Amino acid sequence: MAPFAVTPNALDLADLRTRIDTVLAGSLRREPTTVPAQRGQADELSTALADFVLAPGKRIRPLLCVLGWHAGGGSGAEERLWQLAASLELFHAFALIHDDIMDASDTRRGRASAHRSFATRHADRADSEAFGTNAAILLGDLALVRADEILHAARLTPQQSEAVLPLLDAMRNDVIRGQYLDLLSTGTVTDDIERALTVNRLKTAQYTVERPLQVGAALAGAGPDVLRACSAYALPLGEAFQLRDDLLGTFGDPHVTGKSDCEDLRSGKATVLVALAVRRADRAQLRQLTELFGDPRLDGDGAARMRRILEQTGARAAVETMITDRQAAALAALDRAAFPPRVDAVLRRIAATSVRRTK
Repeated sequence: MAPFAVTPNALDLADLRTRIDTVLAGSLRREPTTVPAQRGQADELSTALADFVLAPGKRIRPLLCVLGWHAGGGSGAEERLWQLAASLELFHAFALIHDDIMDASDTRRGRASAHRSFATRHADRADSEAFGTNAAILLGDLALVRADEILHAARLTPQQSEAVLPLLDAMRNDVIRGQYLDLLSTGTVTDDIERALTVNRLKTAQYTVERPLQVGAALAGAGPDVLRACSAYALPLGEAFQLRDDLLGTFGDPHVTGKSDCEDLRSGKATVLVALAVRRADRAQLRQLTELFGDPRLDGDGAARMRRILEQTGARAAVETMITDRQAAALAALDRAAFPPRVDAVLRRIAATSVRRTK
């Protein structure tokens, strides 16, 4: 694959997404290594992975990796950058596919989730549901394998490996630890706001924003000051991003978000939003929250009752204030950072769109 040149217009986000998708497509659509007689059915997994990864998405992690590289002073033609950035999207596919299994989610990005898709495709099997789950586990595993393959293909120099790989390891550990804490908390009616924020930091702030920025900066050879500046911007913005996600999961329009507005409530997802409502609820409201939250049979009427409580207690408004405060902290961090003007401008745009988004 020919290297991509970083042109003066390379900080156009649409252009960056196109470049990232080109690298992903080249990796995912290469000729399989199975013997010809086995390709037909075995290739279903590879095709499903390509369809999942190349579906329209934000590509926020690889984009931030590229921006981190620019923030760290990267310049010139840099094929390693695009390979490294694309590997983050493949790792994210692994995390999403397994997350949907654990959450029993029916949809992802407005389409059937991977395990539901496999179950439907093989509906003629008596064990179609179990097959769908097992096939999706393998699909997630394949995404992780492909993430490592494309990372190895980047052929980082020894100095780059020493700088980048510990950050990638930390990123992977962050999201898995956060997922486990999320599992422990799911279904529990609690006012533990700090625990919910800890999950947000691990699963989103560090995994989605901080580590990708730092990985790109480290690839460019940036020093500790730049990495700290990345963190100062990333952590509050990542928390704001997740808080907005929690609001969209309960109050968003399913036709826009691509996911159910009952799923988080039905599964008992322990969000800051719910923790605030529990802390502020009166006795009658708390009784309703306890009855409804995490009920797998929760219907639209029950979800509407919960939404009213989330608004009546002021929990929704409080989360909006938390989002605003964290966005302001991220922008203040940019004021202090010595990032190149092009990088600063795009990071400010991302800070705005991340917290005002509708999906």
